[in-house]
Amino acid sequence: MQTSHVDQGNIQYNFEGQVVIVTGGTRGIGRAISEKFLEAKAHVVAIYRSNDEAANQFKSDLGDLGERLHLKKLDVCSYSDCEKFYNELDQQFENIHVLVNNSGIRRDNLLLLMKEDMWDSVIETNLKGTFNMTKFATQRFLKSKYGRIVNMSSIAGTLGLQGQANYSASKAGQIAFSKSVGKEVAKRGITINNITPGFVETELISDLPEKLVDEYKKQVPMKRFATTDEISVAVLFLSSREASYITGATVEIAGGLN
Repeated sequence: MQTSHVDQGNIQYNFEGQVVIVTGGTRGIGRAISEKFLEAKAHVVAIYRSNDEAANQFKSDLGDLGERLHLKKLDVCSYSDCEKFYNELDQQFENIHVLVNNSGIRRDNLLLLMKEDMWDSVIETNLKGTFNMTKFATQRFLKSKYGRIVNMSSIAGTLGLQGQANYSASKAGQIAFSKSVGKEVAKRGITINNITPGFVETELISDLPEKLVDEYKKQVPMKRFATTDEISVAVLFLSSREASYITGATVEIAGGLN
């Protein structure tokens, strides 16, 4: 992993008293996002799908910060499970304030070789999961007349990448979804925005062949991949009260790749 290129010395946020939900919040970009919110004094509900060991290790690694980390094992693809999760959360916290839809999977293949389950699983997780989590969060945001939603989309949703028709479609869907929902809830103090990272140094791309990674880096004007810190600071900004007039927007963090 490369070292951070972000100097965060003058970037400070205060989410004290706020409750933040981060799906896919224990590994990769989601882990970095969860940690930044914890450092900004929020309570973080980090959702993960299956890896208990990684989730518990994350909490252990946080030390004292881990006291405000609440782990939840949840399949965001399941509408009924998401509804149950939010009902249980109502018993734990008076309000929630931020939702970060970060859960995402890749199952790459050329269209002619792509099996139905490869398409369905990616759309279910990346797009339906966003719908499920956002619907139930928005119900609660409407009551308090405040909320921030950030979808972790991808440059694939605007650029399109070979072998990723399913992934690109799901990420483009998140962008269109946000524009529509943003118009529906804008008057109620709720914003919904997207971040479209390019290539980021995480385990999501760890299975790519080294030769392909080198080719991708050559395509990026900055000639490197982003760090998770460079993504997480943008998430905190869009989740802040200061970002009150930004909704339905897409922030591209791709090192000039477009």
